[in-house]
Amino acid sequence: MADIKQPKLEKDKNIDKIKYNVFPLDKWNFILMAVFGLMIIVGFLLMTGSPSSDTFNPEIFSTRRIVVGPTLAFLGFMLMAFAIMYSKKKTKKD
Repeated sequence: MADIKQPKLEKDKNIDKIKYNVFPLDKWNFILMAVFGLMIIVGFLLMTGSPSSDTFNPEIFSTRRIVVGPTLAFLGFMLMAFAIMYSKKKTKKD
């Protein structure tokens, strides 16, 4: 059989060394995730209250339990996605 010559691969001199210790999330991502995680917890705490007893308790239909708590928790979940995808703009120094 004929010898098939493999093409020589030249290294590109413009490519910098690969950094293996780079994390996909930055310090700000973790800070934002913590803030929005607390926002979710506060939303769930606002939805809690005294349990319903044998008699009708109109407190279960309060605005805090039906509107404010779920809205805060929902916004926390939506902003958590933002916190994960957030990245700072690169400066010329980077």
